[in-house]
Amino acid sequence: METSKAQSIIEGLLFAAGDSVPLEKIANIIDMDKRKTKKIISDMMDKYDYEHRGISIIQLADGYQMCTRGEYFEYISLLAEPRRAQSMSNAAMEVLSIVAYKQPVTRGEIEDIRGVSCDTIVNKLVERGLIEETGRLDTPGRPMVFGTTEEFLRCFGISDLTELPDYDIIRENGQDKLYSQQVMEGLDNL
Repeated sequence: METSKAQSIIEGLLFAAGDSVPLEKIANIIDMDKRKTKKIISDMMDKYDYEHRGISIIQLADGYQMCTRGEYFEYISLLAEPRRAQSMSNAAMEVLSIVAYKQPVTRGEIEDIRGVSCDTIVNKLVERGLIEETGRLDTPGRPMVFGTTEEFLRCFGISDLTELPDYDIIRENGQDKLYSQQVMEGLDNL
């Protein structure tokens, strides 16, 4: 298959999907190996960026998604009905940070680090699609373990967890003042 045809098919797939599509699935659909498919998508990403197109392709974990360029947000927002911005409490940010850096993590481990119950916060983060149940521990009671989602990556503008700020740098720069001392000590023990 010609590269230009593969690019057109990939563009259509990503547009129609709306959410991210795993690289393996794209490669299977266009009947190419993953390495070549990844190269084609990377070239498309570079081209869209170079041309300052209204859309871009972003990588989210092992998948790709088509989205609008952030720099055109003010124009695109005129098209959509205004939504009330959802803010997140400091407690919710603490729980989200614990899950992001320690995942997979149980509710009990989160509560041990924070020192308080976090049922409501965990449930809200699950509702917002920022964290999800990723399995259960093979221990008495079979507690659920949680991890971050693609929505988490999308909201924070990162393609995978390796792009999270290094915890030691956050600590050195004093950014840990955003979180309670108890949470920082719990994260130190990761």
